[in-house]
Amino acid sequence: MPSVRPNNDTKHATTSETQQEAKREAMPVSDDFQKAQRFREAALPYLDDVYTLARYLLRDASDAEDAVQECYLRALKHFDSYRGPAMKPWLFAILRNVCNAEYARRAHSHAAIEDTPGAADQTPMWQENEASPETEVLRSRDAGAIRKMIDALAEPFKETFVLREINNLSYREIAEAVGAPVGTVMSRLARARAMLRAAWTAEEEHSK
Repeated sequence: MPSVRPNNDTKHATTSETQQEAKREAMPVSDDFQKAQRFREAALPYLDDVYTLARYLLRDASDAEDAVQECYLRALKHFDSYRGPAMKPWLFAILRNVCNAEYARRAHSHAAIEDTPGAADQTPMWQENEASPETEVLRSRDAGAIRKMIDALAEPFKETFVLREINNLSYREIAEAVGAPVGTVMSRLARARAMLRAAWTAEEEHSK
């Protein structure tokens, strides 16, 4: 039985495809692609943490999602000039600027701010390692009740509390994120804890 020999057209087509594939593989990757890749590797691990802070600061799930998107777009835009601090507090600092712009927009438009039902139950809570009266109370409460207590704090105290107890930032990282001295961060955290302790005590008395 005679063997079937490939015709010249088939051989040329195969050779041409191989050469084109080799050229594509040899093409240099663009700087923009490499920048985006580095940014994804550095920033995406903190996406949930950034959203958690946005959700607490803006008290609206939709606005929080928009703020996180804007935060990451700004961070990508300025990633070439990023030289520190650590990625997580840097993202939080950008998010604070985005949220401040949203506060200004709301003040201008007198938009009402309402909590989204069920969102609090999806938000991670206290992550303190050492047992304390505060941690015991938080563990015994449902997520919605805890979130209402935290939401009632004034912005500087709420922000510091969330960054420390929920996002697990160090005092120095919080200071870098909010642009305040470490001593101020520690003072705000102490006052936030005291105010929450008072709120828990009042609720306990009311429920008796």
